Amino acid sequence: MKKKNGQVTMKKVDKIPELDILDLENEDEFLSDDTPSEEESCEEDFIEDLSSDETFDENENAFSEEEASEESFSDDLSPDSDDDELEYLEPGEDKNDDSHSDADEKAPKKRFRINMHLVLLAAVLLFFGLIIFRVMNWGEYINLDEIFKDGPGEYDDTLDLILPLTGTDGRPIAINYEDGLTIVAFGNAPFADDRDSKDNLANMIADMTDATIYNCSISGSYMASEWPYFNAAERPMDAYTFYWLTLLAAGIDVESNFTAAAESLGERVPPEANEVIQLIQSIDFSTVDVITLMYDATDYLLGHQMYNDDNDMDITRFTGNMEAGIAILQQYYPHIRIIVMGPAYAYAVNDDGEYISSDVMRFTGEFGQQDVLSTYSIKQYGSCSSRSVTFIDHLYGTITEDNASDYLIDNLHLNKEGRKIIAERFVNALKYFDKNS
Repeated sequence: MKKKNGQVTMKKVDKIPELDILDLENEDEFLSDDTPSEEESCEEDFIEDLSSDETFDENENAFSEEEASEESFSDDLSPDSDDDELEYLEPGEDKNDDSHSDADEKAPKKRFRINMHLVLLAAVLLFFGLIIFRVMNWGEYINLDEIFKDGPGEYDDTLDLILPLTGTDGRPIAINYEDGLTIVAFGNAPFADDRDSKDNLANMIADMTDATIYNCSISGSYMASEWPYFNAAERPMDAYTFYWLTLLAAGIDVESNFTAAAESLGERVPPEANEVIQLIQSIDFSTVDVITLMYDATDYLLGHQMYNDDNDMDITRFTGNMEAGIAILQQYYPHIRIIVMGPAYAYAVNDDGEYISSDVMRFTGEFGQQDVLSTYSIKQYGSCSSRSVTFIDHLYGTITEDNASDYLIDNLHLNKEGRKIIAERFVNALKYFDKNS
């Protein structure tokens, strides 16, 4: 008999065996050799308790056959026992425990365990090993001396776009030079450097064409305005961008902008700035035949924004400022032919002061990282095409990365020879549609 969940459980007994009633009064008989064994006493006590405490009805069973079987199994009683003896197990004792067989069994082999840290370390080492291998074996060695043994080569595929002046009917208009040729030049360093020297670019063009040239370039200026509106206190140099100068040329009252800019800059004002402002106001643009402009790679080096696909005339963009200025000139002076000259090649300068390719280096301006120099030239060509004006590609057609060291005095500014070949390219485009050519 065992307790299960606080209740007494017992094995069903089909038949209660007949028991001999002992005469307990006869002590000698009780203590005789016929005294039952300890095991028999236990069985008799169990039956006696059963008969006195529990009453069974033959027609009603307290437990079903399945429950009796489960209880019998849970009590670890052998169903094959013939003598219906109850077997008691000591706590922790396993009836089916075979100590001899367990002892004879061999100890299980130890399983190999994978160390995930070692696996990850091996993967990392393999990854970096592959990177080092690829870098060490990247590409194929090229002997530049062998490639350029016959010279630096030529750029046959330039972005030159030579267009004539057209009338309202779209037909070309030939420029008549009989009464003289008048040219107005806008820009920065290419036209502004050595302004009073015969080696100045504008002066070279005048000598080659016998033209009257008004040099309206301003040193240190740039094309793209840094702000969409003029603010002398924050961006005074914006006043000298192409767009604001064309407003002045069109007779629009913006003179106060230049006065405020000069006051804000103080000693930093470009030396020719005030003179140029007065010159533009004095020109009779009805007598002007050609307007040309050339801004170098300053916008690229400053990281100015290049273009805006949503607004072709966004003055804070390199191409947008130019298109906005061209639109003003075409509106007020439709008789003037416009010739745009793209930037010549310029070197980028890294943090160590070394000259590096401008097709590799990208500069970061106020509005994020911008593109390489060649993209500025390509986008400028596209803008000129949309405005039907001439574009001279100096980046691929005049001063290129291959010959730049022959025509630059530093990473940006032109030497005498550089100005000369640019002047020759301009004159060629100027006379391309000459009726006398």
